[in-house]
Amino acid sequence: MGMKVSRRMLLLCGVVVTSGCSSWRPWAMRSQSPEGSGPDAPTPRLVGDLASPFNVHPVTVEYVGLVTGLKGTGSDPRPSPERALLLGEMQTRGVRNPNAVLASPDTALVKVRATIRAGIQKGDRFDAEVRVPSQSETTSLRGGYLLQTELKEMAVLADSRYHSGHTYGVAEGPVLVADPSADPKKDRVLTTRGMVLGGGVARKSRPLGLVLKPEHKSVYNAARVQDAINKRFTLFDERSIKKGVANAQNDRYVELKLHPRYKDNVQRYMAVVRSIAIRESEVERSERLALLEKQLLDPVSASRAALQLEAIGKQAVEALSKAIRSQDAEVRFYAAEALAYLDETRAAEPLGLAARDVPAFRVFALTALSAMDDFAAADQLRQLLHVRSAETRYGAFRALWAMNPDEAAIRGESLGGQFSYHVIDTSAPPMIHLTRSRRAEIVLFGRDQRFSTPMVLEAGNQIMVTAKGADEVVVAKFSTSEADQKRVVTDRADDVIRAIVELGGTYPDVVQALQQAKAAKALGSHLAVDALPGAGRRYDRLAAKEGERESSPQVAEGGEAASEPVANSPLPDLYLKPKETGDADLRDKAAENDLKDSDPKKRTGPVKSFFARMIGRDAS
Repeated sequence: MGMKVSRRMLLLCGVVVTSGCSSWRPWAMRSQSPEGSGPDAPTPRLVGDLASPFNVHPVTVEYVGLVTGLKGTGSDPRPSPERALLLGEMQTRGVRNPNAVLASPDTALVKVRATIRAGIQKGDRFDAEVRVPSQSETTSLRGGYLLQTELKEMAVLADSRYHSGHTYGVAEGPVLVADPSADPKKDRVLTTRGMVLGGGVARKSRPLGLVLKPEHKSVYNAARVQDAINKRFTLFDERSIKKGVANAQNDRYVELKLHPRYKDNVQRYMAVVRSIAIRESEVERSERLALLEKQLLDPVSASRAALQLEAIGKQAVEALSKAIRSQDAEVRFYAAEALAYLDETRAAEPLGLAARDVPAFRVFALTALSAMDDFAAADQLRQLLHVRSAETRYGAFRALWAMNPDEAAIRGESLGGQFSYHVIDTSAPPMIHLTRSRRAEIVLFGRDQRFSTPMVLEAGNQIMVTAKGADEVVVAKFSTSEADQKRVVTDRADDVIRAIVELGGTYPDVVQALQQAKAAKALGSHLAVDALPGAGRRYDRLAAKEGERESSPQVAEGGEAASEPVANSPLPDLYLKPKETGDADLRDKAAENDLKDSDPKKRTGPVKSFFARMIGRDAS
């Protein structure tokens, strides 16, 4: 009987949805205009009024893994639930004599952890963090390689046993320790923590969703939400069939597929989806467009108005295009940002100017430009490769790469299959950029960068880099298992990096050599690490109104009364920074105590890695 009732109700709701319900007007009487449009200005009910976002937060997954390739710095793990878990995994995979493998000083048991971002798609890559357990005798993971490790949702039971859940991905690859040149005896935390950049691969997608609020829970409302979203967003499936992104699963849950234009800005996608009107006639939409156009011209309401105009779609292009000619920098930015996600060419120039001149808007402007499929947007990003600001030019590089990895201005190569390598001609001061997130990558901004002599550098456990003459460098590999090898190259950074990789060097090895060169003042170029623009910066509205140059906005450290927060949206996925491995927030208490006990000076301050120190330097 219940099944019959459900089918009848579903059929009835289908009839209601398709019939149009012309007598129903879902208006919510809310004031949105600071310009006095009146408290009774009608605003249609939006998707966000009926439903809340679901599955938009990251998921932490972890497991135990095995790092190999250590040169006597590993250890035999003590009896523990982690050791038992790893032994069971090794036996399942058919490893012969797993206890002997674990006992080798060239291996180390590690905990592997990763964050699976919202909206990730099957096959997408992510970073994995590795760390030795607090009671481990392993002194360093430098030069190590993480064997393939499945990453799952984990829970620790009352009896200290582990319970594993769904497997979200696998991780594998070379380990980049927090500080490749740290002394394991003095800085154990910095050598027993590391990252496998881009080493994780998602085994399944994480669909986004909307959950109807309790007072709106019904098949009818779920169908209305689905239809409203699908009128605005569609995509092509694997069979090239055009479909909507929303699919109502039941009376309270609507599943969403991520639209490709928002692949690097999931939070904005959800905000736009929630700003879609459930239903409105052409006349009502025309009236609302006029109201939003007025609100867009006021800096106080411009952000919200632009988001709703973006949710309307192509019909809002004219209103947004008028606003990019405004004298107000905030109005121009918000209008241009919305136009970019509608793929309108006119957005490119104002966004390029915002990225170059206004730190508060930079990260959002670069992300919006990367979302466009337009030559003008690519041209703006190419121009930004030549500015002095480290975060702006690397931010432009990352945006161009997200737009098109084969873009001629940034096209690189996979150097030795170890990392992505790019050499860019630029008129800006020379810079070498390293990453500790997303993927192993080195970018040389400036082709003819050179080392100065004399110098002696280590590149991992087996490779030495020494100066032979005024302009010659010897890169040599010393090994107990094979004949020694060497390369004699010029002092150009490009030649030295290539020689290290030719001799089997990995990304962490090259990073170590560059870091030592900078510390020894043998590298004149600026060495930057994850020089990424950030969110939450402040723009001084008052100063702009008093006639100060718009190209020199103030980035406030405190919260002065004159400064208003703008573009304070969540940081786009394209520019997310990982937590600094080795910093206090990643150290468990036991490891901190181990460090204090091993140091006669009992250092109590936060342990800052090379990367943390580099990121703290000027990158604006």
